[in-house]
Amino acid sequence: MAENRQNRRRGPMGNGPMVMPGEKAKDFKGTLLRFIAYMGAHKLALALVFLFAIGSTIFNIVGPKVLSEATTLLFNGIVAKVAGTGAIDFGAIGFVLLCTLGLYVLSAACSFVQSWLMSSVSQKTCYRLRQDIDAKINRMPYGYFERTRIGDTLSRITNDVDTLGQSLNQGVTQLITSITTVVGVVVMMLIINVPMTLITLLMVPLSLVLIKLVVSRSQRYFKAQQATLGEVNSLVEETFSGHTVVKAFGKEKETVEAFKKVNDKLYNVGWRAQFLTALMMPIMNFVGNLGYVAVAVVGSVFAVQGIITVGDIQAFIQYVKNFTQPLSQLAQVSNTLQQMAAALERIFEFLDEDEEVQLALPAGQGATRDLPSDVEFDHVRFGYLADKPVVKNFSAQVKEGQTVALVGPTGAGKTTMVKLLMRFYDVDEGAIRIGGHDIREFSLAQIRERFGMVLQDTWLFSGTIRENIRYGRLEASDAEVEQAAKDAFAHHFITTLPDGYDFRINEDASNISQGQRQLLTIARAILADRRMLILDEATSSVDTRTEERIQQAMDKLMAGRTSFVIAHRLSTIRNADLILVIRDGDIVEQGTHAQLLEQGGFYAELYQSQFEQ
Repeated sequence: MAENRQNRRRGPMGNGPMVMPGEKAKDFKGTLLRFIAYMGAHKLALALVFLFAIGSTIFNIVGPKVLSEATTLLFNGIVAKVAGTGAIDFGAIGFVLLCTLGLYVLSAACSFVQSWLMSSVSQKTCYRLRQDIDAKINRMPYGYFERTRIGDTLSRITNDVDTLGQSLNQGVTQLITSITTVVGVVVMMLIINVPMTLITLLMVPLSLVLIKLVVSRSQRYFKAQQATLGEVNSLVEETFSGHTVVKAFGKEKETVEAFKKVNDKLYNVGWRAQFLTALMMPIMNFVGNLGYVAVAVVGSVFAVQGIITVGDIQAFIQYVKNFTQPLSQLAQVSNTLQQMAAALERIFEFLDEDEEVQLALPAGQGATRDLPSDVEFDHVRFGYLADKPVVKNFSAQVKEGQTVALVGPTGAGKTTMVKLLMRFYDVDEGAIRIGGHDIREFSLAQIRERFGMVLQDTWLFSGTIRENIRYGRLEASDAEVEQAAKDAFAHHFITTLPDGYDFRINEDASNISQGQRQLLTIARAILADRRMLILDEATSSVDTRTEERIQQAMDKLMAGRTSFVIAHRLSTIRNADLILVIRDGDIVEQGTHAQLLEQGGFYAELYQSQFEQ
């Protein structure tokens, strides 16, 4: 645990660690082997892809050899006709051409089937990966999203998965057909003429040397391209989600400059990766042309000597072309696999992140809702970093049904205590107990189903007001939703909106005010009707009159429930059963409002300072 916290280092602006450009895949072979195992569910489909791809290639390879017979028949027929010793056998030529057509039709049919199967496999794999990533997100600890850029996570779900899908669909098929073509073509060339084949094969070492030089340089740029694309997504997401702040502070120029900087970095690594990839074709064309020249010269000599027929020369030249093309494709596939490995590595890195510990409730203890709601903080110690504790030695007893207020200066540890109570983080030392049981004995769902929450940072999703309130209890009726809105004093403003409860809130909820958002989140908590409540500055964004009315609703809601209230407005927690005054991660005072004022200590200073002119 200490090691995990030690790694909670944040990047600029409190975001996650940045992936630096120029990095190679950490484990190229291991990543691909893991992915092969991941695709085990598609073994049969992949086997059929292999068979149809090989079949398509074989039919395509045999075609030129069969066609060469027609060329030889036509050439010999013309020579015989000119010499007056015979004529062109169009029947035999037609039969050969029909056989050639049949081979190419079979090749096309096999190619169609293998393409259809491979497309299905690649899309099903991407579908499964997206599902796994989505499920993983729901199992990730709260701290991951506090230290990681949202745009980078989105990039792994979108860009990296799409890159994988495209690379898988193109790369695997090309790899199979290219290898089969190379082997098949070599066999056919050997059948036609061994010396000419050896001359052609001399081009291979030159091709491999040139390809290796290109691939060794392109791999790191593909990795950097994927990582930098994540940075671009992060910056765009942050800019759009915070566009009001950008406008308010007049930071458009700085935002553009920041985007230009990361966009330039993406351009630099992107054009290098694409340029090196584009070099493959000219290099292979150059090598192929050398092969053509050598074959044409040697073939002419052999034809004059009668060692080889004209048709075989034509077929051999076509095989030379078919030989260099798959070599070029193999070079392309190498780059595709590098790009796929880079995307896979980022996806697997996310899937391998530490998850929240999901422990089941021990047998015989029953569900958490049946437990009492008294809470004990027993010498709790916690820090986001192992060597920097935020909560040092926190101990308190909260009886069932009490309203407990946590007060203190900013950074004292109030919100941290709530996060620990909800098990967004686990304590380093000590324990938090509910109903006498350590909360680490329960599953996260069992703990969190006890709490209703209203936070200072309101969260609403894109949808209708009715849907947002009903999120607190999905099976609630429309009447219950409206009653919750009335109890939260939100009903009046809702009815003034177009479509009322069916008014659609946009993505960032900017089409309603901050105070109205707060009222909706309070209505959602009221509808949830949980046994325990957490209110973190729940009325911070509403006016004084509305605050008083909401406070009345809150008092009614909190009756009989164990409630934790974080408030900077001390006037709102005067009726709390217990006030815990927190300073530097420790409780320095505790008692009722009257008792703490009578003590004349730190709480009294805080309270009086809010009423000074």
